[in-house]
Amino acid sequence: MVKSVVGEETRFKPVEDRLSQTAIPSEVGLVIGKFSSALDRAFVFDLIPTPLNDSSQPASSITDSQNKKPNNSKSKSQSSDSSSLFIDKDWVAEHARQVSRMLVGGIKVLGIYIWVGDAAFKNSTIMICQTVKGVSEAAPLLEADWDERLLLHISYSPRRWNCRNCSLSSNITSSSLRPCDFKMGKVLSSLQTFKCMHNFSLRLPILYDNVSKFPTLSDVLRQAISIHAKELKGAKVLIDGKLVIDGETFSSDGVHEVELLLPFMNNSSIEACRQGDAVGILSFSGLICSFAYLNSKEPISQAVTDIKEDIIMSLQSRLDIICDEADGDSGINLGVESDETSAEKPISQFELQLLRKGCSLPFPRRVFTPWLGGAFVCDYLQPSETVEVLKDHCMELLSMKAPTDISTILEPEKEVLTLKTKSFWDVAVPINSKLHLIEDKNKHEGLGESSDKSVKPGHINVVPACLILLLSILVGFVLFFLKA
Repeated sequence: MVKSVVGEETRFKPVEDRLSQTAIPSEVGLVIGKFSSALDRAFVFDLIPTPLNDSSQPASSITDSQNKKPNNSKSKSQSSDSSSLFIDKDWVAEHARQVSRMLVGGIKVLGIYIWVGDAAFKNSTIMICQTVKGVSEAAPLLEADWDERLLLHISYSPRRWNCRNCSLSSNITSSSLRPCDFKMGKVLSSLQTFKCMHNFSLRLPILYDNVSKFPTLSDVLRQAISIHAKELKGAKVLIDGKLVIDGETFSSDGVHEVELLLPFMNNSSIEACRQGDAVGILSFSGLICSFAYLNSKEPISQAVTDIKEDIIMSLQSRLDIICDEADGDSGINLGVESDETSAEKPISQFELQLLRKGCSLPFPRRVFTPWLGGAFVCDYLQPSETVEVLKDHCMELLSMKAPTDISTILEPEKEVLTLKTKSFWDVAVPINSKLHLIEDKNKHEGLGESSDKSVKPGHINVVPACLILLLSILVGFVLFFLKA
């Protein structure tokens, strides 16, 4: 449970001024910041409004409970005690999902904020909590032991800020909201930067599961990411060339270089082979650039955790992007000759056992742009995309000005073929696998009667060979005795 929340005052005050000047009746958006389990405290960096939906409508509006009609133009002073807040929960959750991909190590979607009067807020507790829960499911936290999210209420009648912890339990009631301490201060100026260039290489067997189901490309890659996450947990870490000790703090300035030392001779792939028959090999390798940010009061072990989590989240985000785009375009090139199997299904649903040739899939590369207080946000670009895509996403999703100086955009993965997957089918397929049996059956059926005739002579020719061998042995014995 978060006991206190500190918000960046240089960002909160402009948000309050903007909302009061526009005089809009309601607004909903995302709370972006960092959660520290060691300090039981949350640091909020920015408040990002949810953009208009596909119908060009705002994500929230005020409704009158008497006639159930939205009234976006009603002034704040005309709000009655019967008014309530309507929120497009799915749209806010989708916004959170896309924004979470652009955040780097340790920086997360911590919850939502609401700009609305007290009366409408009190009448809409259930809907607000459902929105918070949807955001938490769309942008989950991997390592944080925190089963709540923040709800920041900016009230204009009267003007005040209230922060609450919203429980993520299945039964949402009015008691799901609990108040917590909130204050403004300087958060961004005390952040320390950690950078890691992580090379990884995984070779995993593609296993035959059962008669009715073949693993898809998406399934195998998610398994590979899961295995690598387990390897990273046991990795030793060097920061600026020194081994990290738990509980140690770091106070020096500048960008700190992080190096991960993975365990030698990891047997994850060997254990996987023992679970079934291998019908192929998957090679998953590349270079990942990761950033993490640490508050000066947090232990250095938190930066290590954030770096490891960011690497896994980056892999998952790239795979999700590929699957999302492939579902809308099944003709995307997988680096393999087209056949009936690959032409009918998107990449995420390719059954690897049915692809008889090697295939390769380039993953999106990660690029970084300056955000707040020296911190970076990221985006993922396909090989055919340029940094203009990054500019559009920054304006649309993060409500920030597009970077005008291209030189400030970092492309550390540009010169490396990042995250390339290959499936090698020269590996012998087990005799007891269904795929092998199907191929043999098809071959025999294609040969027809001539196949049967060609098999029979093969068995008959064994008899003369045996007779000749016996005769040779007898002749040898006779010659031996005659010579004796």
